[in-house]
Amino acid sequence: MNAQPHDTAAMESLLAFWRDAGVDACFEDSPQDRTIVVAPALKAVTRATASVTPVVNMGDATAEARRLANDAETMEALAGAAAAFKGCELVGMGARGCVFGRGDPHAPILLVGEAPGAEEDAAGQPFVGRAGKLLDRMLAAAGLADRVFITNTVFWRPPGNRTPTPQEQAVCAPFLERAFVLMKPRAVLLLGAAAARSVLRTEDGIMKVRGQWRDWRSTEGDVSAPVIATLHPAFLLRQPQAKRQAWADMLELAARLDGDTDGPALSDV
Repeated sequence: MNAQPHDTAAMESLLAFWRDAGVDACFEDSPQDRTIVVAPALKAVTRATASVTPVVNMGDATAEARRLANDAETMEALAGAAAAFKGCELVGMGARGCVFGRGDPHAPILLVGEAPGAEEDAAGQPFVGRAGKLLDRMLAAAGLADRVFITNTVFWRPPGNRTPTPQEQAVCAPFLERAFVLMKPRAVLLLGAAAARSVLRTEDGIMKVRGQWRDWRSTEGDVSAPVIATLHPAFLLRQPQAKRQAWADMLELAARLDGDTDGPALSDV
């Protein structure tokens, strides 16, 4: 029996909600995100690369990433070091190039998403598609537009826009941590479940961790900052009613930065 269009849309929204809420069990061998429509060619690439045996040693690759990252004394140099790094498996899976970051490298806020998508891969900058435009509107409405630097947990587009694996995030982590150390931000905003799990080192779903202030401390322990996680802008496009929660988190971030509990209304976004 074929589902009606409105039934299909409702099912996609429900599946997206449970995925971003942290549901990690299903009735197949592995979770299947059926909310993302992927071109047949990209589906084939995803299937072909999902079971690829790593050709590099994780320990060696992470050590090399840490060496390259620690040698960078500026954010510009760090972006170059990340682009030169070949130890992440995503480098050889069809990405056009390294998508490191955009914004003010001296900003007081560091924003961390999960991975570049197709539009980001083409533009060479993170969060430039529909989700990025929504993020920019929210930042502007909260008075934070020129006070952020935006990056991701991985810097190459995963095949089919899939979620990056914990291994892919781990091998890129030295670059993200070095950005954190170089910036010494006053606050960090994590966008979505994948970023929250990687940075906070938790298995909790985004609905459980969002809106809560935690602490991020560098490996050496000499840099720390308060961290808050919120819903990914791509999720908000599918679930507009969730904007209220994300907006509350954004205002909480602005208040933490400025010591001001008042802010614009949700209708301004």
